[in-house]
Amino acid sequence: MAVFQYSALDAGGKSLNGTIEASHAQEALAKLKGMGYFVTKVEPARVEKEKPAAGGKPAAKAKKAAGGGGLNLSLGPTAIKSKELTIITRQMATLIGAGLPLLRSLRVLKEQRRGGAAIVLGKVADDIESGALFSEALAKHPRSFPRIYVAMVRAGEAGGALEVVLSRLADFMEKEAKLKGKIKSAMAYPAVICVVAIGILTFIMLKIVPTFINIFAEMEAGELPAATQLLIKISNLMTQRFYLIIAGVIALVIVFKILCKIKFTRYWIDMAKMRVPVFGPVVAKTIIARFSRTLATLITSGVPILTSLQIVRDTVGNDVIARAINEIRNRVREGEGISGPMNRTGTFPAMVTNMIAVGEETGAIDAMLEKVADAYEAEVDAAVAAMTSMLEPIMIVFLGGIVGFIVIALFLPLIKLAMGLTESGGGGGGEKGGD
Repeated sequence: MAVFQYSALDAGGKSLNGTIEASHAQEALAKLKGMGYFVTKVEPARVEKEKPAAGGKPAAKAKKAAGGGGLNLSLGPTAIKSKELTIITRQMATLIGAGLPLLRSLRVLKEQRRGGAAIVLGKVADDIESGALFSEALAKHPRSFPRIYVAMVRAGEAGGALEVVLSRLADFMEKEAKLKGKIKSAMAYPAVICVVAIGILTFIMLKIVPTFINIFAEMEAGELPAATQLLIKISNLMTQRFYLIIAGVIALVIVFKILCKIKFTRYWIDMAKMRVPVFGPVVAKTIIARFSRTLATLITSGVPILTSLQIVRDTVGNDVIARAINEIRNRVREGEGISGPMNRTGTFPAMVTNMIAVGEETGAIDAMLEKVADAYEAEVDAAVAAMTSMLEPIMIVFLGGIVGFIVIALFLPLIKLAMGLTESGGGGGGEKGGD
């Protein structure tokens, strides 16, 4: 019989370390699971401890401090992208569900990847091997693992259902990615049209309008109409002082970003996003769907309601909704339910508050939130389709108006000049006949 070292969590979430005798690692794992433990690490017991290196550090740590095990030339902290994190979470849930220990699962996933993801997974595995909890190791990498991710993993550790929580997390991230993908795909066509239109208008202002300016000068057209003068001024600005336009655009972007960071102005910007015509309904419904899905996932995973509301408040991505959630959280802390304070904020639709009220009465608030999320994601699909169908004629009319203005402004002097020549020609013929 061999001796194996293990790290595990008991039913109360307390971390345990010890040794167990078994013929092989799988038998040791089965014994520990039979004792009601959630195993995070099982490995053969070390016969000899690592000798301390100079300075009193263990050899492995000294090697790591000296840069052993590979040179990391990355600039700044590494991060796992959202799409890759979804895949990693799904694979981790599958491996743990198949009976593989958490530490070995992380090592397997690390070996399958390169770059930032491999570095982060390696650091997480090292922390767990050093005795840290999985959630504690994840919390050290906030750029890779969002707060909702860490909170759900912590709840899964406490409840001994890490596999279930990871599967739920993967489902949540897949639905979030699907929702974002729908919006991005819907906006792709209008974005392409805008880029093409800007390119065409820039070509007209830089190449076509200067040609007409030379024609007007050669023909001595005299005083030009106001529309033509405006067009010529815009063309001269773009050809002679284009740097001012570039500087102006950059300045506007910087000012907008600064305003988005100021608490007061950010609130009104987020309010405007939800009320602007055409785009507003899509933004509002997307935020409600995200709020419902996130809160439902957290509650279902066993995260306390106050913690869940705090996480949703910090991750909802809209200051108007965040303030409303903060008010709800304060009322819940004082002993109220969710639906009453939610209704009083006046921010959430009546359907949402009514369904949550029913969920509170039946004790199935997480299921009701899931239904709200499903309903609003379906409404987002419909709103995106309606927005796309509305944007096409609006853009056509807008661009047609701009092109029409340019054409009229360019040809007005020519028409005026032609009419003047006709009148002078007609007047000259009349004088000749009188003589």
